[in-house]
Amino acid sequence: MRIGKRTRTAIEAEQRAAACATGLGLAIRQARKRRHVSQSDLAVRIGAGQSTISRIECGRGAGVRIARWLRLALELGLAARFEIARDPADGPADAGHLAIQELLLRVGRAAGYTGTFELPTRPSGPGRSIDVCLRNASARRLLVLEAWNVVGDVGRAARSFDRKLAAARESAEWLDGGGYRVHGAWVVRATRRNRALVSGYPHVFGAKLPGSSAAWVRALVSSSVPPDEPGLPWCDVAATRLFAWRRSGMRDAAS
Repeated sequence: MRIGKRTRTAIEAEQRAAACATGLGLAIRQARKRRHVSQSDLAVRIGAGQSTISRIECGRGAGVRIARWLRLALELGLAARFEIARDPADGPADAGHLAIQELLLRVGRAAGYTGTFELPTRPSGPGRSIDVCLRNASARRLLVLEAWNVVGDVGRAARSFDRKLAAARESAEWLDGGGYRVHGAWVVRATRRNRALVSGYPHVFGAKLPGSSAAWVRALVSSSVPPDEPGLPWCDVAATRLFAWRRSGMRDAAS
């Protein structure tokens, strides 16, 4: 039977496999020698012949089963990981966070604000940035908005938010001649996990974000004045709309 010509993908796969086998084989050889283990001893441990170990260490182990590679690593006390990289068709790794930022920039623009995405609070530390900053020059108003796809370390998030508010207030003193009022809020995706977290610690979130959630929603979707105190409006799971945290009796009853 006539065998067709190999595809470019097949050739590339073989080349990558050979390169991986060379690197892995070298790592096995170096680890074995550091532990003063002979090829024959290692071969006995994994149930193979010495020629198999020799072939692997010479970079000719592309056809060796994954289970055998893992057995080699375990016998030598090495950490091994076989994985496929994140699917690029799955969108950005921070897609959920980006969706909330997109929503805030969109509603802010409709309400007459100029939006800034990932605004650094320190030029020397761009890792510290405001998720979304909305600015209304005529009303002399700055909104510092933190977009939360998943709320993790609440205490750390609260401290980071305080630093960002302080940095925004410093900037407000000289921006366009000063006179800006700074307001801040957390916009949290209303997932079951986040809702349960807020419900479980209502006094913590209420103390940190006491501003009226309903008033914050109105401020973000219209030109109304936001509360002076930070607040917590929700966005739906699809990040298409904002709604209030109804906390009657300090319970999260948002729906």
